[in-house]
Amino acid sequence: MQFEVFTLLPEVFPPYLETSILKRARERGLIDVRIHNIRDYTHDKHHTTDDMPYGGGGGMVMKPEPVFEAVASILGPGSGVPVILLTPQGRVFDQRVAEELSHYEKIALICGRYEGVDERIREHLVTDEISIGDYVLTGGELPALIVIDAVSRLLPDVLGDPTGAQDDSHASGLLEYPHYTRPPEFQGWKVPDILLSGDHAKIDRWRREQSLLRTYRKRPDLLEKAELTKEDLRFLEKLKNDSSS
Repeated sequence: MQFEVFTLLPEVFPPYLETSILKRARERGLIDVRIHNIRDYTHDKHHTTDDMPYGGGGGMVMKPEPVFEAVASILGPGSGVPVILLTPQGRVFDQRVAEELSHYEKIALICGRYEGVDERIREHLVTDEISIGDYVLTGGELPALIVIDAVSRLLPDVLGDPTGAQDDSHASGLLEYPHYTRPPEFQGWKVPDILLSGDHAKIDRWRREQSLLRTYRKRPDLLEKAELTKEDLRFLEKLKNDSSS
């Protein structure tokens, strides 16, 4: 999968992209992340990418010309590639959105800066807007990295464990179950016996119940959208009865 990233701060990306899972995925040709400096598409000696807002007010606004030119130069006309603006005004990014984006061969990410972008970028260039949460950041570079990371994990062969992405928190609509590793006892705290039993059917059920329990306690709102079996619903009903008694 190919990511085309348009930014005013290209130096932000290499430290993260050149480590761990994303580094290996790039080396193996599973993902290709191309960083484009919007300043390279300006035509004045100061490489100006922002200007004062019409109508007054604080802050500066990203100019439309270099952004349009950068995207047109890289993607070409009528490419059909999703052009995504990272902005607080976008739809909230979650696992479902990550799964949706993972089906594309290529996506473009525009990192906003300053007070925002000229509205004509939003109206006539981008095809989607994504927010990573209800808070304010300095720019769209961190959100772009989050999107790249979350989407890449869903691609075939990126993770060493072929089922790893399926088990992650939010992948199934639930929080992930607790994990343990050696030693079996640490400072008097023991690993649950069931995980040492070798009975994989019971382990799978225990893990499912732990996911349900964690979600019920920490993020009950997720249960409204999660795909639940009859057995899951019986377990949750028992939790509710136990907590009310």
